[in-house]
Amino acid sequence: MASVAPDVEGGHNTVADLAERCSAVLETLRDGARSARADERREPTFPIGRAAELVSRTPAAVRDAERDGRLPPPPRTETNRRVGYTLAQLNDMRGVFGTRPWRDADDPCAVVAVQNFKGGVGKSTLSVHLAQYLAIRGYRVLLIDCDSQASATTLFGYVPDLDLGEEETLYPFLRQDELTSMDYAIRKTHFDGLDLIPANLRLFQSEYELAARMARGQGALLDRLAQGVASVADRYDIVVIDPPPALGAISLSVLRAATALVVPVPPTVMDFSSTAAFLAMLDETMQVLDQRGQAPELSFLRFVASKVDENKSMQKELLKLMRQIFGTAMVRSPLKDSAEIDNATARLMTVYELDGPVTSRAVRDRCLAYLDGVNAEIELDIRATWPSHLKRLRKEGLA
Repeated sequence: MASVAPDVEGGHNTVADLAERCSAVLETLRDGARSARADERREPTFPIGRAAELVSRTPAAVRDAERDGRLPPPPRTETNRRVGYTLAQLNDMRGVFGTRPWRDADDPCAVVAVQNFKGGVGKSTLSVHLAQYLAIRGYRVLLIDCDSQASATTLFGYVPDLDLGEEETLYPFLRQDELTSMDYAIRKTHFDGLDLIPANLRLFQSEYELAARMARGQGALLDRLAQGVASVADRYDIVVIDPPPALGAISLSVLRAATALVVPVPPTVMDFSSTAAFLAMLDETMQVLDQRGQAPELSFLRFVASKVDENKSMQKELLKLMRQIFGTAMVRSPLKDSAEIDNATARLMTVYELDGPVTSRAVRDRCLAYLDGVNAEIELDIRATWPSHLKRLRKEGLA
């Protein structure tokens, strides 16, 4: 068994010992913070003004519907004050008012992959916040965690290798041809309308298995994830995929399944260089896939400036350069670095589900403005891929 350097007491720690200790600490953190546990989380709540805005009606219209019985009476505290509305209640309101934003049955399910080669660029953070934003807006969303590091899964309150077995991830579907649906792996989350297919470390094993089978000429395996998405797509408007930060077998499968690509890029020299390499290899890969008749058909490609700190002069210069290079493919709103995101992540949560600010209200409001700005642009891109929504967007002057 491989070992590491002696600890301060002069003993030796094996890799297995260290892994076990880390798992024990994670389990303690999970059990000690009840709000971080996936099975005990609750939906975010919204005051009547925000709820009315989200369902495209006025507070007066909501109150009228409650008075005349179209909506149930509002929940109240012992002092008769209104309790915030849950997302499930917002979706009930959308049903009553006819304002659900769902795609028409003839519109294609949007499959958005948030992808880059390099880790640490905010890929999982963007994936989860995008999925939750879309759920808050009333869409039916599936988030698929394809990364064996399982950061997206962790943000939903799971300690992946303690709470989840390999049979609860994509792993069985990718390796067992007889499975015809990914339904077995879908989990409800504490966000109404948002489901999750989680990941854990065992998913890494499928990289080797897929690569070995593809080397034996089983190229159709690249379509396996696309087949899985198609098997459940009728239930969702949008599928968000969080792939591994590398162009391996699973990432190639994600490319085959995706109808759109969002690339987070922090404005640093190292991250920009990595993204340039990612694009060069992506182009080469798509050409090879095209020769095999397997090229992905992307409805849009967008770049998001992530983890931005405009107080750093070099970042300001790189951000300007990125806008020149990527042009209209660049999301206009930057996703600025924020202590609110860091503090939420430390609690195995997201900014969208915190009851209140962890830092200050001003910091939280700015953070939400960044997140909403990025996600709203991507939402418009998605809606523009649906013929039924495109007509409305053109009428509103948004497309």
